[in-house]
Amino acid sequence: MKIKNVCILGAGTLGSRVALQAALSGYKVRIYDINPTALENSKKTMAKIIDQLAKGTGLEESAGMNAIDGIVFTDNATNAVMDADLINESVLEDIQVKNQVWEMFGQIAPEKTIFTTNTSFLLPSMFAEISGRPAKFCALHFHDVFYSKVVDIMPHPGTDPDLVPLLEEFGRSLEQVPVTVKKENHGYIFNSMLMAFIGAAGKLLTKEIASIEDIDKSWMVNFHMPMGPFGILDSIGLDTAWHVTKSQPDAASQKFAALLKTYIEAGKLGEKSGEGFYKYPKPEYRNSGFIS
Repeated sequence: MKIKNVCILGAGTLGSRVALQAALSGYKVRIYDINPTALENSKKTMAKIIDQLAKGTGLEESAGMNAIDGIVFTDNATNAVMDADLINESVLEDIQVKNQVWEMFGQIAPEKTIFTTNTSFLLPSMFAEISGRPAKFCALHFHDVFYSKVVDIMPHPGTDPDLVPLLEEFGRSLEQVPVTVKKENHGYIFNSMLMAFIGAAGKLLTKEIASIEDIDKSWMVNFHMPMGPFGILDSIGLDTAWHVTKSQPDAASQKFAALLKTYIEAGKLGEKSGEGFYKYPKPEYRNSGFIS
């Protein structure tokens, strides 16, 4: 099978990036969201990314904008999956929401369509059966796409083994480095390591051992990194981090999840909302004097 037509479900931060990279890589792309405003914001996000790429990588801005113009932005589910060879789902990290999405698209997608989920913590086996085609269901989890170019491929026990090399080839065509998770694992590879790191930072904060800024400074200076754990959380999205953290049974995670919830309730979702632990577009940790 040759993948040519790609459908992205969810026009949020990650869905927008995957859709744009697919379009830049020559695929015909449709991106779906139930919220028309999210689709408009997605288009704006893509334009900003093209501007950054044009300045930093030499990409011709006209070529990038042409790629955006070629993407179909739609809130019509039937239109979204028209002739789709592959669906990559990036909706809210919530089991009930994802179940509803996969139940619906399992009924309307073409028979040839491969189903993939971009979930960062949940398992493909949670949704494979409800999709109606478990053999064609697999996790295909992207990271930043343009900065962190890794894509996790995680089959569930019922995934057709022939799907894995096909998805590896697809990942490489998007200029990503595919890594295969041999057994289903919450958090895949990188996120398993990341959540241990984030959890440690959250524990330091909720126990009032150090401030947000000093925790970040310690990490940034010791490992020569451009941001610390709380800057990373802002880039991930505090709502996404909360969904993952609240699912952890230990008391420390629950305490940190409660703190994240206060930020979410205040509308502080991180970089995408303009404020999280830091204010954007000019967060304090990017100031030259932050680590002095």
